[in-house]
Amino acid sequence: MPTNFDAKAELRRLMRQRRRDLDAGRQARAAEALAQRVEQLDAWRHCARLALYLPADGEIATAGIALRARARAMQLFLPVLAADGRLDFALWQAQATLRPNRLNIPEPPPGAARCTPDQLDILCLPLVAWDRRGGRLGMGGGFYDRSLAGAARPLLVGLAHSCQEVEQVPRDDWDIELDYVATESALLDCRG
Repeated sequence: MPTNFDAKAELRRLMRQRRRDLDAGRQARAAEALAQRVEQLDAWRHCARLALYLPADGEIATAGIALRARARAMQLFLPVLAADGRLDFALWQAQATLRPNRLNIPEPPPGAARCTPDQLDILCLPLVAWDRRGGRLGMGGGFYDRSLAGAARPLLVGLAHSCQEVEQVPRDDWDIELDYVATESALLDCRG
């Protein structure tokens, strides 16, 4: 009998390939449409601190969201791996030279101002797969789940391609649910 671990691993493999198969033109069009969807959030109008991610492995791009946020004078933050396996969020200045972390993901320099998740207004998370009830499958490291467990948290918005939707994401007790999912074609409220 397959376990949640096995089900997640297989779904992760299939969905990562699905998003990698999207050509550059479709990726670019999706990213632009995504930025327009995120602007439709009620919380966007009052957002002062927004956390994004830099895309890898076919993840939907966030550059359009970053441009719109900077135009509104929002402070932008990127996730930074902490030694305890959690994420801090470091201020992302437009001209900052980003440095690769141990997973080769670019991060702001060590001296950049930091904040915890509860100090953010909106936190945009990358997704491998998602469902309409707020289920999120990430890359499997558990960084976001550990960082968000047991504390006040910002509005959680998963960003993905619509082709990454599944009927139901396999869940474990520690998996954090999303408030919204934004794709190139829709902004979905998952709060029930």
